[in-house]
Amino acid sequence: MSDPTERDAADPDAWASACAEDLEAEKARRRATYGPPPGSAAEELRKLVDAVADKVSALQNPLFGMAAQGAVQQFIQQAKAAVEPVIERNPDVFDHLAAAGGELLAAYRSAVESQETRWTRGDTPDAAPGPAPDTKTSGDPTDPRDQGPASGGPIDLD
Repeated sequence: MSDPTERDAADPDAWASACAEDLEAEKARRRATYGPPPGSAAEELRKLVDAVADKVSALQNPLFGMAAQGAVQQFIQQAKAAVEPVIERNPDVFDHLAAAGGELLAAYRSAVESQETRWTRGDTPDAAPGPAPDTKTSGDPTDPRDQGPASGGPIDLD
């Protein structure tokens, strides 16, 4: 017979297991709500090339002759043949390029917002402020503003 006050040994990884289960449940909920997450930049480029190729090949314009349609098909195949090996050899490069593009966009946005703020306030580069007015109003030698730089001693805040 077992003692009712005895406890089973605690699982040392219980917290990690619970967190992993919660994370997987959250990922499943997001996939159900938003669909699958986007792939890497290389995969997205491959999808873009395929979509453009499909769209161009779907154009059956009577103004294009058979020779022109054949030339377009050949061009599409050559473009895919040129892009595919680059994607296969350097998939991380496209991730870095996508990240760099995002950083450039953030920098541009910051610059534009800064300029828009100046425009809305009415500031112009031509109306740059002049030198600050002299704040010394007394010729009193005991005025601390006339004594030069601080001594570097401690400041009493009490």
